[in-house]
Amino acid sequence: MLVAAAKAQTASDASFAADRAAILAMAGNFKVSFDMRETTSWRTDYTPIKPAASGGRESVRVIQDDGRHILLQHLLVVKDGAGKSVVVKHWRQDWVYEPENLLVYAGKGRWTMEAVPEGKRAGRWSQTVWQTDDSPRYGGWGRWSEEGGVRRWESSKSWRPLARRDAVRHPPYDRYLSVNRHSPSPIGWIHWQDNIKMGPEPGTQNGKIAPFVQESVLNSYVRADDYDIAAADAYWNATRDYWAAIRAGWAEAIARNQGVSVAEVAQTGSAGSERLMTLADDIQEGKLKTADAISRGRAVIAEVTAK
Repeated sequence: MLVAAAKAQTASDASFAADRAAILAMAGNFKVSFDMRETTSWRTDYTPIKPAASGGRESVRVIQDDGRHILLQHLLVVKDGAGKSVVVKHWRQDWVYEPENLLVYAGKGRWTMEAVPEGKRAGRWSQTVWQTDDSPRYGGWGRWSEEGGVRRWESSKSWRPLARRDAVRHPPYDRYLSVNRHSPSPIGWIHWQDNIKMGPEPGTQNGKIAPFVQESVLNSYVRADDYDIAAADAYWNATRDYWAAIRAGWAEAIARNQGVSVAEVAQTGSAGSERLMTLADDIQEGKLKTADAISRGRAVIAEVTAK
C-alpha cells in the first residue's frame, strides 16, 4: 500500500511539474497571428462573415508565481505614425491549481463566482482571463493532458462577452459559448478558441438565447526578437505597482459581492478601461505620480462597479 501510494504521489508531482512548465512556456517574446473564421451558420437567416486575420508583436511576462497560482501579463508592442514604439497593456491570464471556484461571465456586464464541482478539482487548473484594464473577461477550468504527443489544456464550456472585433459591428449575437485550448509548440504556443456565437432569439420576448454561428479562432505565438522588446519591459517596470493596485481594487470589488457588474463598451471593453489605461500612460510619461494614479484608478473602479 505504501509503495502504491508513493508511486501515485510521484506521478502526481510529475504531472503538476509538467503542467507548470506548459503554463510558464507561454511567457516570452512573440510574433502573434490571429486567424478568425465563422464556419457554420446555425440559422437559415444568418450568413457567416468573411474570415479575418491580424497579428502583431507581444511580450508575455510572469508577474506572479506562487507555485499553484501563476499570472501572465501580455504586452502588445506597436508602432505609431512616427515609427515610435507604443506599448498597449493587453490581456492577462491567471492560472490556479485545483480551484474551488472561479469568476465567470453571466451576461450583459455581469460576472459571478461559481463553484468548481468538487469531483472536478483534483489535478485541474482554472484559467481566468482579464481585459486590458484588469476588469474580468471570462474563466474556465480543465486538465492538462497529453494525446498524440501534444500537450494540451482544454477548458470547460464557458460564457464570454463579445470581443471588440464583433462588438463594434453590433451583430445579432451578444455572447460566446466557448471551449479554449492551449498547447505549447516547438516554436512557441497556440491558443485555439471554439466559439458558438449566441444571442437573444429574434422576434421573441422570453429571453431565450439561441445559437447563430460557429467560429474557430487560432492564435499562434511564435518566438521572435524582431521588435522593441525593451519598450515592453520599460512600460511594465514603470507601471507595475500601479497595475498591482488596480488588480487589488478589482479583487476587492469582486469579493464584496461574490461577483461584479461593469458596463461593457464595444470599443474599449469596459466602462473604466480608457481612464485606467490613460492613468498608466501618464505614469510612464512622468505626468502623474504612481500614488496619485492609484488613488484615481481605485475611484474609477468604485464608480463603474457601484450598484
